[in-house]
Amino acid sequence: MIDEEKTVRFDWALKRLLRHKADHTILNGFLTSLLGRSIRIERMLESEGNQEYEENKSNRVDMLAEDADGKKIIIEVQNETEDSYFHRMLFGVSKTINEYLERGRGYEEVAKVYSINIVYFKLGEGSDYVYHGKTEFRGIHDGDLLNLSPKLQEKFRMHNVYEIFPEYYILKANDFDRLAITPLEQWMHFLRYSKLPEGANAPGLLEASNELQIAKLTKEQRRDYERYIDNMRSLEDVVESAYSSGHFEGKAEGELQKAVEVAKTAISMGLDDNDISKLSGLPIEEIQKLR
Repeated sequence: MIDEEKTVRFDWALKRLLRHKADHTILNGFLTSLLGRSIRIERMLESEGNQEYEENKSNRVDMLAEDADGKKIIIEVQNETEDSYFHRMLFGVSKTINEYLERGRGYEEVAKVYSINIVYFKLGEGSDYVYHGKTEFRGIHDGDLLNLSPKLQEKFRMHNVYEIFPEYYILKANDFDRLAITPLEQWMHFLRYSKLPEGANAPGLLEASNELQIAKLTKEQRRDYERYIDNMRSLEDVVESAYSSGHFEGKAEGELQKAVEVAKTAISMGLDDNDISKLSGLPIEEIQKLR
């Protein structure tokens, strides 16, 4: 049973509720806490990269938005392990830049993109729970930082070269295990536990707690959320069981059945064939037969 007094998981809300809301208070607060400056979402973007049709799931991002300054913001939430997730981040940014550079426009029109990735699996090796990546150029001999000239600073209305390039944020939700004091820490607590930390005052967080309550869902939304939670639990169970027996390395009938169970659950969650193959160990041809 779903506890009606709790708040829905942020990953489900991002894909089902927040991308369709006209009031972006929750997202503005989350992004402001993460980026350390005031962010105002101007509009949600629909493109080849975030269509909701089944055949486009391999390219869809969970959310693509544009802020008041015209910068593009990708938000992705990933629950299941994906070895090539860093590559996926790069692909999503590259695709967005390509889609929003109109034919005939100059390179100075390339959109600034922020790629924000909330992951609930072990990604890479590191002790922190939030990582930030940006592009800088340093001399290989002197170690100096390559900067924009005063002329280019004035022309492009920016001070640093990295402001031109995409920036990446990785939030490792399950790795957050400290007292939630700062706005970002409070949001990390919410992302991990789906509830407010004591004394929460981060931008957008109170609104998230109020608007994303399970009790406020429609009957259709509640059924969808319950199916999502059931699928998540099933996927976690079969994957954990499968890994404990060698991640389907053998050909025993029992291991094959576990692989099939993983694949069926992943299909019901809308994962694409390549991801399901990596997760279950089954050939893509076998996965297609299960659909």
